[in-house]
Amino acid sequence: MCTCALREFFFCSHIQFQFISFNFDFQCCSSCVNMVRTMNYYFLHVSAWGLIKVIKANYGRTDRTTCARSVPAHQTSNMNCFRGTSLHTMCDGRKSCSVPAVNSVFSDPCAGTYKYLDVDYVCVRKAKRTVACEGKSVSLRCVLGLIKVIKANYGRTDRTTCARSVPAHQTSNMNCFRRTSLHTMSTRCDGRKSCSVPAVNSVFSDPCAGTYKYLDVDYVCVRKVSISTWK
Repeated sequence: MCTCALREFFFCSHIQFQFISFNFDFQCCSSCVNMVRTMNYYFLHVSAWGLIKVIKANYGRTDRTTCARSVPAHQTSNMNCFRGTSLHTMCDGRKSCSVPAVNSVFSDPCAGTYKYLDVDYVCVRKAKRTVACEGKSVSLRCVLGLIKVIKANYGRTDRTTCARSVPAHQTSNMNCFRRTSLHTMSTRCDGRKSCSVPAVNSVFSDPCAGTYKYLDVDYVCVRKVSISTWK
């Protein structure tokens, strides 16, 4: 058995890579990590043992050598080309994820430069889920390891959760999202053994007035050595 550090992968805009990735404990061997290359405009994450968690991603160029084969020198000279991506929302919590490394998805951060999509990700165990109705609090706890919040939303996405004895008109809006919920939860809970966060407007603000909301959180417990890398 061997131990793997966090892996970094590059996706050229004209090549597809497929990965059978390592597990949550960063344990891997040759049979666990496999790379297949085909001519295409997409890259694909495949997690055999857990769920995807994107650590960081950039669409651009930060060196002259990556994805530089047969590319004119003037198209690789700009090494300060950055474009933050929405891969977190596209891929986090999924078993697999396919995203094109093209300008139409990420926009063009540096015209005339041949770009690549640079992604760090890990596979984590199936997340724990906890829900608190508006006015109550969610409690997150890790007996082993430290908390890492994967997904969070303060709002409403169905009619049944936290709907008992609530008037129908207060549960009819199923498109209620607070986009900063994950950041709020991560700030309060990541790296801790336990945390409690109230599901109230004063913490998250009100994404949909008149709707009875709830706080829906997915999290995993990670090893202490992982936390500094994940933030």
